[in-house]
Amino acid sequence: MTEQSSAIAQATLVISTRGGISWGLVGVTAFSFTVPFTRIAVGGLSPLFIGSGRAVVAAVLATAALGLTRQHLPNARQRARLAVVAAGVVVGFPLLTSFALTTAPASHGAVVIGLLPAATAVAAVVRTKEHPAPSFWLFAGLGALAAIAFASLQNGGLGELHESDLLLFAAVMAAAIGYAEGGLLARELGAWQTVSWALVLASPLMILLTTVSVVQHPPAATPAEWLVFAYLGVVSMFLGFFAWYRGLAIGPMAQVSQVQLVQPVMTIAWAGLILHEPIGWPTLLGGLAVIACAALAVRTRLTRKDA
Repeated sequence: MTEQSSAIAQATLVISTRGGISWGLVGVTAFSFTVPFTRIAVGGLSPLFIGSGRAVVAAVLATAALGLTRQHLPNARQRARLAVVAAGVVVGFPLLTSFALTTAPASHGAVVIGLLPAATAVAAVVRTKEHPAPSFWLFAGLGALAAIAFASLQNGGLGELHESDLLLFAAVMAAAIGYAEGGLLARELGAWQTVSWALVLASPLMILLTTVSVVQHPPAATPAEWLVFAYLGVVSMFLGFFAWYRGLAIGPMAQVSQVQLVQPVMTIAWAGLILHEPIGWPTLLGGLAVIACAALAVRTRLTRKDA
């Protein structure tokens, strides 16, 4: 290879890396509004309606996208794995966070959800049967302890966790499992196809839950609350995944996946700017501790895997 062709290859790699990180940042930015917008929506809409209704909106868009592009139906084994993705990303995370944010401030939720990158890495390790270095488990454990300590101290004393905290931790576990399985399945079906099929698969249940929520608590939202609900359905549950998975597909996946670590910081910033929530030192320090541990855990796993 000539010196000139080597320079061209290097330039192409740099452009590709920047493109992957740029698309990943677009996806993370879209997701960063989810928590504060959910906090706004619960003011006039029931948590069950928000969690299930936004999935129904996204499922309509997914059905149209799959139909227009004439995607082939996944096989039986892939449908079983899609059910895991749907249970975590389509059903579990939206419903659990919607109920949690009826009482928890958005900034508080952002810190707990900051565990998601490390939790996803743990789920991927378990799913792929990797054997990372002991430091990976150390940092992942420290991150979990930091999040639990933060939630406890915010609630008045060490060891005091409210129901909203338990819901947030369960939401992180659900999303981590869904992300890990979805990341593996995307290699077979494609990135946006995986999310779309998961939405379609979960749509009967989500339509049922939406109907029940409307009967029990008829929506009585303001235009602003309907607007943020539309964002949750169209962007948080659908278009945001397009950008996020496109960034991962362009890669390098190791670098792009770490962009998610800025999401809690952005969410806390939106909570202060949009919801005017007071962001004190406990929130900032708790967020930095969780993010630092998550970054070290993810970085340790990636370094060991690359090596």
